[in-house]
Amino acid sequence: MAKIISDETIEYVGILAKLELSPREREEAKKDMGRMLDYIDKLNELDTSGVEPMSHVFSMNNVFREDVVTNGDDREQMLKNAPEQKDGAFKVPKTVE
Repeated sequence: MAKIISDETIEYVGILAKLELSPREREEAKKDMGRMLDYIDKLNELDTSGVEPMSHVFSMNNVFREDVVTNGDDREQMLKNAPEQKDGAFKVPKTVE
């Protein structure tokens, strides 16, 4: 194991995760955490000096379109569907006293 996981560490992690672990579950958790640390140690052995840092494993391109007005300001056309209008705007019932 890369590091020895203490009972205090398991208890602290259990408190943070709001878990009540039985003694058997604590022992299993210690083994699991040890295996995770071993795997991390193994990953740290890799030579990543020529690898560019990235924010995502897939290449990401901006998929958003340009924010360009296409329909213009056609207030009269929009207000044709309004049941009621006042001063060039939609008139709606009052909802707040």
